[in-house]
Amino acid sequence: MTALPASDHILRDGFHLERGIFSPLEVAKFIVLLEQSTPSDRPHAFRNLLEHIPELRPLVLSGRLAEQVAAILGSDARCVRAILFDKTAGANWKVAFHQDRGIAVARRLDAPGFGPWSVKAGVPHVQPPIQILESMLTARIHVDDCGPENGPLRVSPGSHRLGLLDDTAIERVRQTSIPVIAQAGDVFYMRPLLLHASSTAKSPSHRRVIHLEFAAVSLPSGLEWFCDS
Repeated sequence: MTALPASDHILRDGFHLERGIFSPLEVAKFIVLLEQSTPSDRPHAFRNLLEHIPELRPLVLSGRLAEQVAAILGSDARCVRAILFDKTAGANWKVAFHQDRGIAVARRLDAPGFGPWSVKAGVPHVQPPIQILESMLTARIHVDDCGPENGPLRVSPGSHRLGLLDDTAIERVRQTSIPVIAQAGDVFYMRPLLLHASSTAKSPSHRRVIHLEFAAVSLPSGLEWFCDS
């Protein structure tokens, strides 16, 4: 049987795990930069990552990752948000099943179909029309190995095609979830509306993930993406 390309997996399931996109040497460079620059008061979620650590930008937004994002979204694709997630013994958090519905913008402007609004790490965030979310792609770069004991991401295949889910639908759809088991250097691609969650780790250690969101569309009504690279 011929293997499906990444774009077909993402269209059908809402996700695709690509093995070994980054080499051990490249991952080691990520770790050095992260350990030098990650603030101690935000050990588990460091927002605006590429603005705070600009040296990471050419390392993560290049090579096979850039080629695959362009193949899926088109040549106009650019990174519009970047976050570092880490799960350790001191920050062994969990996240309930949800869809990623918010985007980061440069400034708040009233626009039809956008809302509600919030502010995270000093940056305005807003829920856009569903068509914008459906056109986006997330790439999660695994900086550390993530096995069953490390509180891996869980995803429900195909749930990105079900629209915005209410609590009743989330409870039903979550029953189909599967864990994402990955190694350092792997990249997990997913659509923002894919239903996903993360449990606490049974054996907590570093479980660093560089979370990058990509879009190939411009925002309407004068709105601009916060991170546009």
